[in-house]
Amino acid sequence: MLSGKDLILATKPFAREIRWKSWYHTLTGFALLIGAIIGTYIFPSLMGIPAFVWRLLCSIFTAIMLSRVFIIFHDYLHHAILQKSVVAKVMFTIFGIYMITPTGIWKRSHDHHHNHNAKLFSASIGSFPIMTKQKFMEADKSERFFYLAVRSPINMFFAYITTFMYGMCIQSFLSSPRRHWDSLLALIIHFSIATFLVLHFGWLTLILSFILPFFLSHMLGAYLFYAQHNFPEAVYRNNVDWNYSDAALESSSYMAMNKVGHWITANIGYHHVHHLNSRIPFYRLPEAMAAIPELQVKNKTSLFPSDIIKCLRLKAWDPETNRMVGYKEMGMS
Repeated sequence: MLSGKDLILATKPFAREIRWKSWYHTLTGFALLIGAIIGTYIFPSLMGIPAFVWRLLCSIFTAIMLSRVFIIFHDYLHHAILQKSVVAKVMFTIFGIYMITPTGIWKRSHDHHHNHNAKLFSASIGSFPIMTKQKFMEADKSERFFYLAVRSPINMFFAYITTFMYGMCIQSFLSSPRRHWDSLLALIIHFSIATFLVLHFGWLTLILSFILPFFLSHMLGAYLFYAQHNFPEAVYRNNVDWNYSDAALESSSYMAMNKVGHWITANIGYHHVHHLNSRIPFYRLPEAMAAIPELQVKNKTSLFPSDIIKCLRLKAWDPETNRMVGYKEMGMS
C-alpha cells in the first residue's frame, strides 16, 4: 500500500497538463458563459414559451457556467493549467475580479487552506473553522455564536454577500489595503456593473443576468467547499500528528455525482485527489483516481438531501470518538 511521499509521487504522471485540453475547456467554458449571459438579456419567445422563462433558464445556466469556470480558474491559480500564457493570465485575472474573488486574496487564502487542511489548531484562513467538542462546550455565548454563524446554512445560502463580497473583498482590503487593493477594485467594478444594468436595462435584467447567477453559483461553491471537509467520516488531527497526505485522504471527501454534476463542477468532487496533488489538472483527476487503488476511498458524500443534512448537522470534532459530532452527541439536542 502506497502512503505519504510514495503516494504523492505516484500521482506525478497525472500532474502533466494536456495543453490543448486546457485551452478547450477554458475557451468553451468562457464561450458558454458569455452566451448564457447574453441570453438573459435578449432571449425571445420560442416554441410557445414566454421570453421570461427562457431568460430565467439562461440565468440558471449562467450560474452553472460561473461555477464551472470558477473551478477552472481555481486550477489555473494552482499552476495546474495554462502557466506562462499571457492570454490565460489576462482572462483569469478579469474573471477573478468579475467573480469578486481577486487572484491575490484567493490564492493566499486557498494556499493556506491546502497547507493546513484538517489541522485542529490552525487559523481558519480559507476554510470553515473547527472547534473540538471540549472547546465548544467551554466557549462563551459570543464565541459559539460567531463559530456557528460561519458554519451555518444561512451563511452558505448568502455566501455571495457574506463569504465573497464581505470576506474576500471588504475584509481583505481592510486588513491590508496595499496588498489587496484589487479587492476594492473588484467591489467598485461589481457595483458599477450593477448600476449600469439598472439604469439601462432595468431591475429584471439586473436580477437575471447578474444577481441570481452570482447568488446561486456562490451558494453552490460555499456548500461544496464546506462538505468536502465537513462530512461524517472526516478526520482532524493535532498539529503534531498531522501530515499532508493523510489529511488529503482522510479529511477531503469524494463527492459522488453523475457525469453532468462532475462536468458542472469541473471534477472538484474528486477533492481528495486534488488535495493530494493540486497540480493535477481537473480533467485528469478521474484518471488518477481510477489508476491508483489507494485513492479509491470510502469517504464519500453527495448532493442528495440526506447527505447534505448529515454534513450540516456536524458542529465540532470529538477526539474521544475520532469523529465529527452534532448537538445530539454533545448533549445539546
